[in-house]
Amino acid sequence: MTLEEGERFEVLVGEVAHGGHCVARLPADASGPGIVIFVRHALPGEKVIAEVTEVHKGYARAEAVEIIEASPERREAPCRYAHAFGCGGCDLQHVTPAAQLGWKTAVVREQLSRLGGVPPRELEELDVRVVALPDVPGEAEGLGWRTRVRYSIDAADRAGLRKHRSHEVVAIDECLIAHPAIRALPVLDRLWPSGDDVHTVAPSGGPAMIMTDPSVRVTEHTLRRDFDIAAGGFWQVHPAAATTLAETVLDMLKPQPGETAWDLYGGAGLFAAVLGDAVGVTGHVTLVDSAPDLIASARINLGDLPVRVIDSTVERVLTPKRSSKKSRGGGGSAMPLRSGSALLGGPIDLVVLDPPRTGAGAAVVKAIVAAAPRAVAYVACDPAALGRDVATFREAGWRLVECRAYDCFPNTHHVECVALLMPR
Repeated sequence: MTLEEGERFEVLVGEVAHGGHCVARLPADASGPGIVIFVRHALPGEKVIAEVTEVHKGYARAEAVEIIEASPERREAPCRYAHAFGCGGCDLQHVTPAAQLGWKTAVVREQLSRLGGVPPRELEELDVRVVALPDVPGEAEGLGWRTRVRYSIDAADRAGLRKHRSHEVVAIDECLIAHPAIRALPVLDRLWPSGDDVHTVAPSGGPAMIMTDPSVRVTEHTLRRDFDIAAGGFWQVHPAAATTLAETVLDMLKPQPGETAWDLYGGAGLFAAVLGDAVGVTGHVTLVDSAPDLIASARINLGDLPVRVIDSTVERVLTPKRSSKKSRGGGGSAMPLRSGSALLGGPIDLVVLDPPRTGAGAAVVKAIVAAAPRAVAYVACDPAALGRDVATFREAGWRLVECRAYDCFPNTHHVECVALLMPR
């Protein structure tokens, strides 16, 4: 069977898949083999009219443009821009909040099973499921949570958000998932002739602002501490996410006074702060990150704790074959890049691993395993990357002990997981 972009056809929608879409299948016919279709704005069990947006070898992408038979889990999207060929920011506004949690739970389990090699019985025993975070006060369910929003500018100088997998900008007059303090900023009611993206932030420790200078410092308050952050630097965008994830890491690892820990891809120091408090003056934490603004923040935020900050990529400090290279340690002192255990200080008891969306990768996982900590807390923003890295841990004789998942991004397909891994 052959397809072309723009072609429409009726299809019965199948299971959910990672990425905010559902799977449908067109059977083979005289013109060619069957084709897998990834359909957005649909729900399992629905019969829809789908319009093809992309054609690839063996599969295609499509948008549900008409619902013939609707799922009972379908709702009218709260935002009028959340529809086929509309704003690409929210994948799941057409899904009831309870069904969104079920959708994401299915995706996390599927990735851990298919990519991570975790047997279905183990997943059932672990009771892996996605739970909601508290709603923003005064906001409807799953709305008003995003404390950092980047608006794009269209050819008419209007601010908006991009379509799915496109550079085309949809001009909008309101973003319902944006924090109310951001919605109150003068962004969408004026023109932006410079054509530059408009970055906004609503920090918990100060007023919302339009970031004309991303290096301006803001304050985020969580766990009874203030964290100094560059306005354009990384921080969790849901108001409850930083506290929830840090408390989960602390509960899983149960650090003891005197223990040593690595905080890899440690950012501005959220996890290093809770670990440093727990291990105390007789223990020690080493944070590694390579983003200059985050390193600067970490050194400010962790100055009162037994934490060393190393300015380097995690891959370099854990690679033993680069002894001639240099990395900056706490206070800016130069340190030779030896093996991970030599540079980071071994033996090690605990590791927090919070890699970018692509995951840590096999080399990093194997280096952590070689260091022989008693436990690893893996914080993942992509369940597929988590699944791949869990597989590497399992191949090395480790096991997935626990996995908690949180809906840190309501109305989108994104989900945050914290996995506890331990040697068998």
